Amino acid sequence: MKPTVRVVSVARPIVLSNGELHVGLNIYGLVHDFYYPYVGFENHAAGANLRHKVGVLVDGKMSWLDDDKGWEFTFKYPHTALIGHTLAKNTKLGIILEFDDAVDSEVSIFMRNIHIVNLYDHAREVKLYMHQAFAIGDSRSNTDTAQYLPNSDAILHYRGRRAFVISGQHKGQPFDQFTIGLFGIEGHEGSYRDAEDGILSGNTIEHGRVDSILGFTMQIGAHSSERASYWVAAGMSNREALYVHKQIQDDGIMKRMHHTADWWHKWLKPALEVVPAIPDNHRQLFVNSIMIMKSQMDKRGAVIASTDSTMLNYSRDAYGYSWPRDGAYTMWPFIRLGYIDEPYRFFEFTKRGLHPTGYLMHKYRADGALGSSWHPYVHEGGIVAPPIQTDETATVVFMFVQFYNAHKDSTLIKEFYNSMVKPMTDFLADYIDEVTGLPKPSYDLWEEIFATFTYTTAVTYGALLAASELAVIAGDNDSAVKWRTAADDMKAAAAKHLYNEERGVFYKSLITIDGKVTKDPVIDASSIFGAYIYGLFDIDSVPMTKSVETMISTFKLLDDEPGIPRYENDFYRRSDPSINGNWWFITTLWHAQYLLEKDNSKEAKFILDWAKKHALNTGMLGEQINPVNDEVISPAPLTWSHAEYVSTLLDYIEKTK
Repeated sequence: MKPTVRVVSVARPIVLSNGELHVGLNIYGLVHDFYYPYVGFENHAAGANLRHKVGVLVDGKMSWLDDDKGWEFTFKYPHTALIGHTLAKNTKLGIILEFDDAVDSEVSIFMRNIHIVNLYDHAREVKLYMHQAFAIGDSRSNTDTAQYLPNSDAILHYRGRRAFVISGQHKGQPFDQFTIGLFGIEGHEGSYRDAEDGILSGNTIEHGRVDSILGFTMQIGAHSSERASYWVAAGMSNREALYVHKQIQDDGIMKRMHHTADWWHKWLKPALEVVPAIPDNHRQLFVNSIMIMKSQMDKRGAVIASTDSTMLNYSRDAYGYSWPRDGAYTMWPFIRLGYIDEPYRFFEFTKRGLHPTGYLMHKYRADGALGSSWHPYVHEGGIVAPPIQTDETATVVFMFVQFYNAHKDSTLIKEFYNSMVKPMTDFLADYIDEVTGLPKPSYDLWEEIFATFTYTTAVTYGALLAASELAVIAGDNDSAVKWRTAADDMKAAAAKHLYNEERGVFYKSLITIDGKVTKDPVIDASSIFGAYIYGLFDIDSVPMTKSVETMISTFKLLDDEPGIPRYENDFYRRSDPSINGNWWFITTLWHAQYLLEKDNSKEAKFILDWAKKHALNTGMLGEQINPVNDEVISPAPLTWSHAEYVSTLLDYIEKTK
């Protein structure tokens, strides 16, 4: 019997966002990601020393939520809105802290409504401390400033064009203690240590590597409770942040919370309309997934792969970028549900990032600049080629056509056809290897190998077909003929080159060097998914049927564990060298989509149940699962995992209604 699902400590059980300010709370209910003014870019709280600590002093004992092992945590989204609820209970202390947390839907304020419960049968004095530490601009230099603002009852942290105003109230009055200090330099551990005697020193200003803490003193009766509010107002200047701070002072935190909940209820309406058709046990996760996907989107169009930054603790970089492929797959369920604004902004974002030659680059920052990359221009065999994954360009083209087909809005053709669709599809139609008739080599969707891939061929074929249909609507018949011809030729070349008769499965890839074609026989789930979903091979064809059978037998899918790795002997964060690789939500859900296409809704539902079983209780889906101990492997959330889950559910209700 397998152990209970475990979650690695890097997961984010709660994420909150308004498309400009994004906050991630860790497994202790503490702020551990604080992005502003772009979702996924400029994380002002990334790093172990930057988590915003919360502490309680009661009966002479100081207890920090992340240091005292006596705290037990539960997390959920109970309000059908992106408003998180965290319950922290410490039986030994006799204290419960309940947090209702949100990022305001209209202005950039992170809000915490805190309920402090005294479990003892006598009155007690409780001091609540809220600590914050920023490295503004995602910088490790020592040039931030923090200062107390007596006229605003607030603490200001600022650097350059970024400013954060921190404050709170208890019974209509501001915090009664505060101090500002240093951390991580000159022997300073952090100003939170000043709270451990119950008296903050009231230092009013520091510059360098600064932090701050504020406190509330409460008299709480037996089996009674009190409430405090806390907020961080963000702005591009001190003046703007103070204006936002004044707004919440005037409105009160509960009014802003209710307003935010109403906004989410309205935004969720298209998704909620399909909820009755979804299996009962998946309805909450469906709604949460939609909200989580939205939380990973910047309001200017970038779709961030994951805002979970803790990979920085053991890797060179994290997933805080917009990959065109991930974004396009994320748009698919939104398009199907009838959303307009999110796809439109995403396609605007990709159009702005388009290379003059007609292709999209590896990945982008949320501000539209190129993201970091490890793809070179010069490849094995002396091949000089752009450092791209061709499938990313193709997926965006394919998904844009789906967006147009869903709305039939002629303005979309005016705004995107000549400026985006045509140059991208011309690139796809021209970027063909003369020897094989397949797409020229580029990197695979897993970003590891330079070659021509079955998956890349499939999505390119699908994009060429879809774009040829759009060209007819746009009155561009020459392009329609060119692209359709390229698609037909590619399909014929695929039948000739991409199926491995010996193994009974699609080749992962091939590459031509000096006229010699070398084929890679590794079984890759993306080859099989791409071949059927984009119509490169008929779903009932022998190559397709055999490939699925070979994948199932090779990966040894069990009756109770349908998890599928990316490919044979996948090394990326592999848990055990004796296994083919960790299970991925994406690849496993692809198999469920194939089963639905084959009218096998029972097995597809089993896979959906399996995915749900491995989600956090707030609905977070990670990237991978450790087959050895069922540990969910970060980043969590992974936007693409949620997109495939929602897409599979939509397929399921279409097949079973």
